[in-house]
Amino acid sequence: MSTTTNPSASFEPVTFADLPGWDTDDHLAAFKAFRASCPRLRAAARAGNRAGAIALPPALLATCDTAAALPEPVSRAAARAFFEREFQPHRVVHAAKEGLLTGYYEPVLEGSRTQDEKFATPIYRRPADLVNLVHEAERGAKANQLTHARKTAAGTEPYSTRAEIEAGALGGKNLEFLYLADAVETFFMHIQGSGRIRLTDGSMVRVHYDGKNGHPYTSIGRYLIDNNILAADKITMQALGRWLRADPDRGRHVMQQNASFVFFRELQGDEAQGPLGVLSIPLVAGRSLAVDAGTHAIGTPVYVSSPALTHASRTKKDGGFHRLMIAHDVGSAIRGPERGDIYFGSGDKAGKLAGVTKHPGRFFVLLPRGNASIEASTKGSGRARQAKQ
Repeated sequence: MSTTTNPSASFEPVTFADLPGWDTDDHLAAFKAFRASCPRLRAAARAGNRAGAIALPPALLATCDTAAALPEPVSRAAARAFFEREFQPHRVVHAAKEGLLTGYYEPVLEGSRTQDEKFATPIYRRPADLVNLVHEAERGAKANQLTHARKTAAGTEPYSTRAEIEAGALGGKNLEFLYLADAVETFFMHIQGSGRIRLTDGSMVRVHYDGKNGHPYTSIGRYLIDNNILAADKITMQALGRWLRADPDRGRHVMQQNASFVFFRELQGDEAQGPLGVLSIPLVAGRSLAVDAGTHAIGTPVYVSSPALTHASRTKKDGGFHRLMIAHDVGSAIRGPERGDIYFGSGDKAGKLAGVTKHPGRFFVLLPRGNASIEASTKGSGRARQAKQ
């Protein structure tokens, strides 16, 4: 189930008929994305992990069992019936006039296992003295505070900033494991949280987020706008990349305004088959959504509606972006009850879609019908309340 402790946010029950474009959505694609996350949700529940600051909801896990029991092959009609039978849609109500949708993707970059003049920018594995101060699923909801720190004999202390790391703060620790050709693309990969690296021998490896230095994320696009360096209507990821590369010293200074720094691990075996979200959930292009886990439980189906987001529509007749997605991920910049980051896939085409996505949107959260406490709460007061990067 979704949950919120934000007094300005509530869940208002609606019908499936109230969801724009619900009849024409590909419910089977959404069902497959939902079911793909279920093994990781069950594993997290068995391990006692926490998605956000609450235990994984039993009612949501029960819907996973129901999904697994559907006879194969599951048809589009059966997938739609599953969601309509097992879930009740709720409109997310909050103080802001509308929500905000952005996009992310998995970049494909050139790299090497050895450093040389071309491949000079390292990516680092997680340091042994890095500790989490919050669960990884909470790093977006609590991104205005330290989320990770350095463990010391006396306790913990803030980890080195991006500028300090780039100046050599981690030198001699043998944490560098791959080297990339483009410092700007490396910076963007930190923001995306994963990447595919084409090595000099032609082989491909996949790297994934494995913690961060814990400092709050700062948008360098916002920094440039606030300092009257670039106009807000000129900021896309592609335009920002060109500006940063035009003067490397200037670009480095601006990128270091974001003190947050990400560590990676190289995926192996089955994990390396595709990019991963939080709890190591496999991401599904066009169906995986990063959310604020302080409001929405990981694994929750979320119907996203944005008439203005036309470049990512399946057809011109769709009238925008109207799609059932699954809360598979979090992000340090994803904060708020109706803030979402759409995963567009891997490679340059996905990057172009993600780079120009910054659109208003609405959430309709599907809560399990078996969750009596949420239903009683919404019927009684119009507010869904439950105790809780």
